[in-house]
Amino acid sequence: MVSDMGGAPDPSIVRLGKAMLARADEVAAAMADVIRRDVGFYQSNPGVVTSDELRRSCVANMTYVFEALAGDVDAEVSVAEDTGIRRALAGVPLAAVMAAYRVGFRHMWEESLVEAKQLGISTDSILEATSQIMIAQDTFTQAMSGAYRQQLTLQMLGQEEERSALVEAILFGRISDTQSLWEAADILRLPTSGPYVVVAAQVPAIGRTGLPEIANKLDTHDIRSAWRLLPDLQVGIVHLRRSSIRDELLDVLRASASARVGVSPKFHDLADTGESLRLARLAIADKAPDKQLVTVFDDSPLAVAAVSAPEAMARIGRRVLGPLDDLPAEERAILVETFQAWLDAGGSANATAAAIYVHPNTVRHRLHRIEERTGKSLSRPRDVAELCLAFEVDRRLP
Repeated sequence: MVSDMGGAPDPSIVRLGKAMLARADEVAAAMADVIRRDVGFYQSNPGVVTSDELRRSCVANMTYVFEALAGDVDAEVSVAEDTGIRRALAGVPLAAVMAAYRVGFRHMWEESLVEAKQLGISTDSILEATSQIMIAQDTFTQAMSGAYRQQLTLQMLGQEEERSALVEAILFGRISDTQSLWEAADILRLPTSGPYVVVAAQVPAIGRTGLPEIANKLDTHDIRSAWRLLPDLQVGIVHLRRSSIRDELLDVLRASASARVGVSPKFHDLADTGESLRLARLAIADKAPDKQLVTVFDDSPLAVAAVSAPEAMARIGRRVLGPLDDLPAEERAILVETFQAWLDAGGSANATAAAIYVHPNTVRHRLHRIEERTGKSLSRPRDVAELCLAFEVDRRLP
């Protein structure tokens, strides 16, 4: 350590540094006691950082500072980085570590002043020593805090990877027993009982999210969720702790979505997550004409029936609606839209016409076209039931 004039080290300061190094163990022990007394976290959590560990850290701190003071220009900061890593791993808040450094530095500086006076060091040299101690301490503290933050980042990434893997395990049924599901829910910060929904969002490309920062956005609404990025989808398990949460969730999804998003019906057991993912996927593929990016799977009996046995339902759909497939795509879409509007209007041609902005006779003509092509009559309840199921299959299944 050289003087601020750029010349050789001040012999008085070098002497002070060596004198303090000789007392390192004694001063460090007292410093550890002061930190334990004056820093709340260390006082109330004595088992997190043991007395021996705290004393070792104080010795390392003192050794670095006074080796620099004694003229060692290559003083080692790795001990500071090691302290930062250890405190992060132990879960000591960085604010508490920084407070310990401030308390420890003050004690070390006070002891240095006492030693300097006993050695007869001049006031100018004491001021210079104080400046150099502060510079050395600042370097040491920065090395510690940098290592602490880096370690904390690694821990957070590791925890996020673990959470993401757990979400995938639940989604694909790799965790089956109740106890393990509860443990997984606890790690994911999800309550162990529902209601839940599964949200599935299309992604713009592999490795990119369809709903950026969605977990943080939901957290601001006090909505618990856990997410996993798959090659084709970003998938989340969302807990709905009260009935109004569903509407809040949908508002956040609509504000965030840039591609199709499907939401499953509510479910109460995490063991049902896999089936809910299937329904969320089907919601993405929903052919409803409203063009909304966010679609909630309608858990009406008809909708559930349409997707419950996909292969069998697809055969029924083809058998009933196959004759419509020969029509031009635009005409077929118009007939499908009209039939759905007719159902929603309770079978009233006038109400249907008002809903889709055509004349009632146009509605009747289109419905007659459906009857002609399919051979089903809208005056026979059984035929209407078959048409309803077939059109639901046509809408729900890819």
